[in-house]
Amino acid sequence: MGRHGHRSIVRSSAWLLALFALLTFSISAQQLAKRLILKDGTYQLATRWEIQGDRVRYLSAERNEWEEVPESLVDWKATSKFEQDRAAGLPNPEAIEVDKEAAKEAATERAVEEVKTPLVAPNLHLPEGGSMLLLDTFQNQPQLLELQETGGELNRNRAENMLRAAIIPIPITSSKQTIEIEGLHAPVQAHATLLSIYVNVEIGQGPIGSSRISQQPQQPGQPGQPQQPQQPQQPQMPEQAWDRFHIVHAEPKKTKRVVGVIKINPLGRVTQQQNLVATTCEQLPGGWVKVTPTAALAPGEYAVVELLGREGMNTYVWDFGVNPAAPANASALKPTTATTPAPPDKPQETPPPQPH
Repeated sequence: MGRHGHRSIVRSSAWLLALFALLTFSISAQQLAKRLILKDGTYQLATRWEIQGDRVRYLSAERNEWEEVPESLVDWKATSKFEQDRAAGLPNPEAIEVDKEAAKEAATERAVEEVKTPLVAPNLHLPEGGSMLLLDTFQNQPQLLELQETGGELNRNRAENMLRAAIIPIPITSSKQTIEIEGLHAPVQAHATLLSIYVNVEIGQGPIGSSRISQQPQQPGQPGQPQQPQQPQQPQMPEQAWDRFHIVHAEPKKTKRVVGVIKINPLGRVTQQQNLVATTCEQLPGGWVKVTPTAALAPGEYAVVELLGREGMNTYVWDFGVNPAAPANASALKPTTATTPAPPDKPQETPPPQPH
């Protein structure tokens, strides 16, 4: 590289350093600036000022130039208070107002969120968009376990999972079919025998699952035609639209669990049975429903079922087990821990530059 090129690089570097120093000084001056507060509520950022007759001469922290303002326009009491508060580490009025507005907005957002996600235990809310959750206690800590929907097998017609009794001209004998789910144990095992189930009934329209045992009324058979089987009679009808979720015992059967039984008598009359657990149902904000057993559950396998009144039972169920000795559930939702923000740094004072 030639001597001329070297001098050019040196000049460019010196110019950049000077520009950087100027910008650094300007930013530092604004950060350390005082406020010359006027009686109309506005203020000038200044690193220092002095009174000359009926004028106040101040060094602008924004423009780094000496400027003047009539002394009668300055609110000396407010100016002095601002400096005292800053020296004591107190936030300035604008910061206080911003904090108040932020606090109001945060409170409003929290109120909206709490409606959507009710509090079920200290620092533990139901998740937004959740469907079916079980409130468990593991090692003295409340936890929420999401229950997965599983399809119960009724017969070989898995496409619709509808009860279709055989049409026979002369009834001969009774028959029984069971609603079964795969496996002897549910993937989710609760540790507490006193638990609650939370269902979001506002997700989607109608039944949460799509398959059910139909219970539409049948027309009586015409003379000379075979009699059609009647549809299932429910052991328990929901009193309200949201009061349709219940807990049943899941009985082991070889490699499966039975959650319901369908019986057809020789006359084609269909009845439906479930081994129901006594529960209470409570409506919560945000479209949630709380289903709670009236007594502690014995260790074993269970499922949440949806009874749809005259429409029948939803064959999609949400299975779970109760086993106090079960290992931890890896996907459990745990309480959040509140964090305390660090206090703001106290501004430091440096000697202001001298006037030119």
